[in-house]
Amino acid sequence: MGNSAINTGGLRERKRAATRAAITAVARSLTAERGLNGYTVEEVCERAGISRRTFFNYFPAKEDAILGHVDDDFPEEVVARFMAGGAGSMPGEISISLLADLVRLSLDLSERMSGSEEETRQLIGVIKKEPQLMLRIIGASEEREAEFARLLAAREGVAADHPVVRMAVVLLGNVARRTSADYFSEGNTRPYKDMLIENISAARTLFSLPFDPSHFAPSPSNTVQPDNVQPGTVQPIPSEGAQ
Repeated sequence: MGNSAINTGGLRERKRAATRAAITAVARSLTAERGLNGYTVEEVCERAGISRRTFFNYFPAKEDAILGHVDDDFPEEVVARFMAGGAGSMPGEISISLLADLVRLSLDLSERMSGSEEETRQLIGVIKKEPQLMLRIIGASEEREAEFARLLAAREGVAADHPVVRMAVVLLGNVARRTSADYFSEGNTRPYKDMLIENISAARTLFSLPFDPSHFAPSPSNTVQPDNVQPGTVQPIPSEGAQ
C-alpha cells in the first residue's frame, strides 16, 4: 500500500474521530443542561452541524453518544507505541517490559484525558442525574475491556484468555477506575499521574510479598477406605450399644 493510501486512510479516520467527538460533546452538554429526555437527536445534529443520518452512522442512540465510542479510547499513535514495546520478545512469551509499558499506556491515555477534563466532570454529573445510564456504562466498560484484552494479547502473541492478559485487564482496569474516582472527587488537588503511579506501586508491593501457592494446594485425603467399600458409598451408622 502506498503512502498516499495510508495518509488518506489516516486522514479519514481522524475526521471520523473528530465527528464522533463533536457528537459526544454536544450530547453530554445537552444532557447536563436538560436531562436525557430534554432534547432530541435532531437538536444534537443541529448543534454538531451534521445530518440525522450521520448521527446514526456513528451511534445507535443518544445514550451511546453520551458515553462515546470505544475506538476513541485507544488512539492510534498511543496504541502503536504500546504495541512496539513487545517487539523484542518471543511470541507467546510475556515481555519483561509489559508492566512498565502498561503504566506508560495508562499515563498516555490520561494525558489525553486532561484535555477534556471539564467534559469528563460533566459526564460524571450527567450520570448522577441519569442513573439509567449505568447499564450502558457497564456494557461499554465490558466492550472496552474486551478491546484492551485483544490489544494486549496481540502484543504478547498469546490468546486473549491467557491468565496474564486476564489479570492485567482486571487489575489495571480497577486501579484506573479507583484512581479516576479519587481524582475527580470533590476537593482533590493532586495530579492524576501521581495518584495512578502511587496506586500501581501499592499494588506491585502487595503482589511482590512472599507467597507460596503450594501452601494452598488441596491436601490429599488420609482416609483409608475398607477393601470392600467403594469410594462415594455411604456406610450405615452402627446403632447405640452395638458391639
